[in-house]
Amino acid sequence: MSDNVFEAMAKESAKVQQNLLRGLENILQVKDVETGVTPKETVYQEDKVKLYHYKPTGKKASPVPLLVVYALVNRQYMMDIQQDRSLFRKLLEAGIDLYVIDWGYPSKMDKYLTMEDYILGYLDNIVDFVRERTGNDKINVMGVCQGGTFAFIYSALFPEKVKNLVLMVTPIDFDTRDGLLNVWSKAIDADLMVDVMGNIPGEFLNLGFLWLKPFQLMLNKYVELMDNIDDPNIVQNFLRMEKWIFDSPDQAGESIRKFIKDLYQENKLVKGELVLDGRRVDLEKITMPILNVYGEQDHLVPPHCSCCVEEVVASKDVTTKAFPLGHIGMYVSSKSQKDLAPLISQWLIERSTVTPKIKGVSKGTKQRSQRKVVGAKDLPTS
Repeated sequence: MSDNVFEAMAKESAKVQQNLLRGLENILQVKDVETGVTPKETVYQEDKVKLYHYKPTGKKASPVPLLVVYALVNRQYMMDIQQDRSLFRKLLEAGIDLYVIDWGYPSKMDKYLTMEDYILGYLDNIVDFVRERTGNDKINVMGVCQGGTFAFIYSALFPEKVKNLVLMVTPIDFDTRDGLLNVWSKAIDADLMVDVMGNIPGEFLNLGFLWLKPFQLMLNKYVELMDNIDDPNIVQNFLRMEKWIFDSPDQAGESIRKFIKDLYQENKLVKGELVLDGRRVDLEKITMPILNVYGEQDHLVPPHCSCCVEEVVASKDVTTKAFPLGHIGMYVSSKSQKDLAPLISQWLIERSTVTPKIKGVSKGTKQRSQRKVVGAKDLPTS
């Protein structure tokens, strides 16, 4: 080799070493990775489930509050990951009165929690609480991923309580082989898995999600980090995403058993065969306006799973919007920050005229003695 080649190699090696040293300094300076940055207060708690009310940042444009129902897998702060990538902040700035469910972290004693407990119990109690607190007979509901499936089911069972329904990257029709998650779920022995493990560990699910795109999720992202490790902002962003990815609650055994068997394997929801606590989920009951948003490059919830909504409900007002994004990009990409929040807020505002005021809970709604209503004076603001 010529001296010029050796000189170029030495310079490149020195540059890499300098970048690594600066990167190490950046990492050592990170004392804590801040997520969930928008101010909120806990206004309701039942068992491990909490309800947050986010503090308004502008003039209220919609008289009807919005309740966000996130998935049981991972954590809802993905939608509020940092100040410049926060769907929650954008919605607040548009004048939306925002409530968000935090499902918490199930322990071993929660392995018998069912889909009925989550949808007919916790979710219904929270909807009633928001209705009472705001004086609205109906509220807006936005479901995300698995939380969208829960919100969709809830809207069929309690249509009298939901004014508008927003679905984000939500699986509805599970009969597809477009994604590995759907293929694997059809082959899983859910009974054996739950009978052996009880709750399904979050680490176990995370490993499966990583193997859906192993090159991108287990190799490429670290290569990209090394290329930019001298940039403190990129390091911070990377650590925030890593914190969220590996912050995975365990899944209550009985709930995930039914979710896999009845939905992924038997596709009972769109067939009209899904039953919760003796009640059939009749999609003809879903007559409220629906905004359905999905990602064209979503590997977790392929477009086929989401784009069928208009075909299976009775609503005459269904707006379907596809974004050229993946599952996570729907929350954090620059395009979603620019276009998604305005789409949701404007759609809701146009359909959120004042609903009749209520006094107490509607006739027939059950009460649960274990629920705890709290205020800012009872729990610290975060």
